Amino acid sequence: MDASTTRAERRAATAARILEAAQAEFGAHGEEGATIRGIARRAGVDPSLVLQHYGSKQGLFALAVRPALDLTADGVPAHLAEVIDSRLRELSPATRALMRSMLTSPEAAGVMRDYLQERTENLARTLPGDDAELRAAAIVSSILGITIARHFLDLAPLKEADEARIAALTTAWLAPLA
Repeated sequence: MDASTTRAERRAATAARILEAAQAEFGAHGEEGATIRGIARRAGVDPSLVLQHYGSKQGLFALAVRPALDLTADGVPAHLAEVIDSRLRELSPATRALMRSMLTSPEAAGVMRDYLQERTENLARTLPGDDAELRAAAIVSSILGITIARHFLDLAPLKEADEARIAALTTAWLAPLA
């Protein structure tokens, strides 16, 4: 970094590099298999810096897997189509880490549950009818299931089909929302 970079800017850049390395490491090995040393090695820093910036492996994990909550009431069908499309492609390290760990880590399960609940509530607000929340939960859960089956279980029909074909099939689910 050049001499005009402040200490605070260098510290923020190091923290960002560590977080990015943690997302990749947790994505590759899950919460249990990832180590502070592995994260530090990937980030190119001393392991003590990982703890200095994030306090603990569990604290870093919680930040590394926290997904962005970006669903709004406007444009729900288009947004869901984008979500499905993104879940058919290569998963981000943060998403991969969260999904790999959600069944074995209470912290990951909590993050995923909160994320899915937020998605369900936002979607339900845009749907008519008394069963809007249940229908929203079914849609959100279906997207999760497709993601798991394609990326972690290698379910042949989903793994072998191209993204466009699967997206075309799932568009039928979204048609009543338009």
